[in-house]
Amino acid sequence: MNHRDFSVKTAEGSFDLEASGQWIGPDLLVAIWGGERPHIGAVAVAQPRPSLKNSEFTAATVSVFCYSGHKEDELAKAAAEILAAALNAHVVVTAGIHWDNLSEEGIQQVIKNSGILLERILAQIS
Repeated sequence: MNHRDFSVKTAEGSFDLEASGQWIGPDLLVAIWGGERPHIGAVAVAQPRPSLKNSEFTAATVSVFCYSGHKEDELAKAAAEILAAALNAHVVVTAGIHWDNLSEEGIQQVIKNSGILLERILAQIS
């Protein structure tokens, strides 16, 4: 791993997530995974652009591919969009997390952990 590549994880004690990232020239590739059977369930591709509300700010356009039966599309989309806008770079995010019989509380913890993970990614890159 070179000085620009990174690996981070949450440590909340339940439903923790991990991520690794690699810069490929000016572009960022990020993998997010967690749970009992990590995999690739969704892929998001983001491109920075001027914000439609205020062109002085950077936003991002995102396209997502989600494999049938998977639900990681929102996680991949949010991560790619935030990273592309913050870094003004092309970003690809893969996401694959799975816990059997995940309760609503568990889902909320995964959502919380994904936010923490994204903060840690940004901190690693900054």
